This record gives sequence, C-alpha cells and structure tokens, in this order.
Amino acid sequence: MSKVRKSLLTAVVGAGLALGSGVAQAKELTLCWAAWDPANALVELSKDFTAKTGVNMKFEFVPWTSYADRFLNELNSKSKLCDLIIGDSQWIGGSAENGHYVKLNEFFDKNGIKMSDFVDATVVGYSQWPKGTPNYYALPAMGDSVGWTYRKDWFAKPELQKEFKAKHGRDLAPPKTWAEFLDVAQFFQGREIDGKKVYGAYIFTERGSEGITMGVTNVLYPFGFEYKNPKSQTLELEGFVNSADSVKGLEFYKKLYDCCTAPGMTNAYMSEGLDAFKSGQVAMQMNWFAFFPGLYKAMGDKIGFFANPSAKTKGVQLGGQGISVVAYSDHRDDALNYMKWFAQPDVQAKWWKLGGYSCLKAVVNDPGFKKSAPFAADFLDSMNMVKDFWADPIYATLLLDMQKRVHDYVVAGKGTAKQALDSLVKDWTKDFKDAGKM
Repeated sequence: MSKVRKSLLTAVVGAGLALGSGVAQAKELTLCWAAWDPANALVELSKDFTAKTGVNMKFEFVPWTSYADRFLNELNSKSKLCDLIIGDSQWIGGSAENGHYVKLNEFFDKNGIKMSDFVDATVVGYSQWPKGTPNYYALPAMGDSVGWTYRKDWFAKPELQKEFKAKHGRDLAPPKTWAEFLDVAQFFQGREIDGKKVYGAYIFTERGSEGITMGVTNVLYPFGFEYKNPKSQTLELEGFVNSADSVKGLEFYKKLYDCCTAPGMTNAYMSEGLDAFKSGQVAMQMNWFAFFPGLYKAMGDKIGFFANPSAKTKGVQLGGQGISVVAYSDHRDDALNYMKWFAQPDVQAKWWKLGGYSCLKAVVNDPGFKKSAPFAADFLDSMNMVKDFWADPIYATLLLDMQKRVHDYVVAGKGTAKQALDSLVKDWTKDFKDAGKM
C-alpha cells in the first residue's frame, strides 16, 4: 500500500541524510493508509520529518472496511490526493503494471537504499513485481502477519493446569501444533471461568472482503496447501490448490469453527476478534500482530502471545504493507525524500518503539529485539515462515472466489472441503484464462 511526492536545497536530515531538490516548493505531503493503531504511531514518527525538513505531513486514514475500495479507486482514477500510500501487499502487481506506483530502482541505487537490508519475505511481499525479480515499487514499511493471543491468566490457573494435564499428559500451554491447538480450544469451549461462560478460540470468518481467506490460510499453509506448482512456478493449480493436504487443512478449519468458536461469529474479522478477546469471551484469538501493542497496553500480563501452529510444515499468512510514491503526485521529489528519511536505521528503530513493525534487518536482528516486547520473538518467528495470497493484478477477483468457496463450506456448511477446493480451481482457472494468463 503506498503514495509519495521541489527547489535546490541541501540539507542534512538525521544521520547524514542529504535531501534532494523539492522541499521548498512542496510544503505539504499527504500520506494515505488505513485507520488503526500503527497509523497513529506513524503520525507521531512523522513529526521528526517535519521538524527536519519543514514539510508538513497530512494523513488520509480510512477504516479497514473501506480501505481497499477507497484507495484503489483513488489510484484507478489517477487522483492526486495521495503523495505517498501504504498499500496492501496484494496491490503491488496491479499498481506496478497500471503505472500507479513510481518504480524505485534508480532512486534506491542513487541513495544507497539496499533491499538486502530488509527482511527477505517483506521485500518479496511488499516491494517486488514481478515476484522474484529485482524490480521495486515500494519500500517495506509495516511488517505484519497473523499471530495469536491467549489468556495467560486462565492458562495459569492451577485447577485448569491439573485437569488439562490429567487429560492430555502435558502442561496447558500455548500450542505449537494444530493438533495441540484443537485440544486446548476444546478444553476451554463452554467452560465457566470467573463466573462467565467462555469459548475456545476466535478465528476469522468474514465473507465480504478478505477475512475468511486471511484466516483459513493459516491452517492451509501448514497442512501443505500451495497456490500453484512450487517447482515449476507455472499456473498449475490442479493437484495443489485441491491436494489431499489442502482438503485436510480446510476440513480442520471447519472443525475449529464448528467445535470451538463463540456463537454468532459467522461474518467476523479483526475488530470482532479484538472485542471478543478483550471482553473475556475466548481463550485464544487469531489476529494481526499490528494490533498486539495496543492489546498488550490494554490488558497487560493477562495475555500472552504465540506464533501460528505447525502441522506437516510451517506457514502463516503475510500481512503488512510497503510504502510507495504515487505516480500522479505533484510532489514526487518530496515524497521520495520522505521515503529516504523513513529508511534510515534510527528512524526504523523509533518506528518499532512507537508501535510500528520495522522490516529492517538491523532492527529485527538486533540482539535485544526479541525481548523488546512480549510479542517480538513470535513476530520474528512468523516473518520467517510467511506466505502471501496472489499479488496478481486480478487478485481481487481471485480473492472473492476464495471468499465465497471457503465461507460456503466452513460457515454455511455447503458440500465438502474437496468440492469447495475443486470449485476454486475451476474459478481461478477461468479467471486466469480470461486475463490471458493461461
């Protein structure tokens, strides 16, 4: 997700940052993103940029429910609203091919910004198009993936520890595998704790945008699901999207939904999960790491965190975004100056401290990083096993197909997992043929 954009001026910003021409004429830049806690952290961080350059920052933040529609419309209409945009990882293909984002290779080379300095998965996920090629249209800005929170205080109750160990022969602890997760979720389902009925787990089920896809993939990936043939990297979907392992993964997600979630969660995503967890409704919650700083601030030591469980292998859904300069901006040079400032190690370190998720290796590989926040180690583990949904220019069509097929099976109970994935293969095959890619 991204957007950014003159007079002869030489100034040093931060640790030896030499600003290019353009600051004097454009006294204001508008940065577009979603309205959430990390955006508030970026507002605070950006005060340093204004103090050092005199360029004021405006922000256009919209709720996640309308984020994609709003800003993709702005890009498609060649709007000048956003100078910089922090755009979703799936937008990179369409935005590159349609000329919405400025290609950054020359800028990076000129200013010594090396993609090798950023976490590899975030470069692939947020910056590259085509994937696997050294063509960059964004700077990794906000690392993110799905992670888990759990009620640490409930898990620590001696009577529950005793009961769980008697039943399962191990301590009641954050699950490392999906089999362990199911045991824990079933253990808490319908139990009374502190005078209130509670439930095992919260998982994404939302159908209208991306929710259930962003949820189910966290089970599908560890079970062995592939979007296409991983060896040939061709659009060979049959036998991968609907493999036996993929079927097992989808069946497992439905089992979790049927056995271990709170009633009424048929169309729920990020905010519903936060509400359910903070209100003491569920023992474990699926959500994005981006929300965890605020959640920990609100709940403190009552909660703990863990990375996505494994099965046959490891895997977790990539979230997060890159920051891009919008090609239609009248203030391109100033926007690029903002990006150069943002890429500095000291700025990236402060970004993490304020509640953003830096993708810079110098920050996340620092010896003290894992202990810098209670969720930092799990975040780092997660970023080493992330996978992403299609970033193809037709990703929106591909996404809606998966939303329908998965929701119909998991929530509405229509057909079998095999039938759902077989239908998805047919849907995606048609989509790619219609786009001239198959």
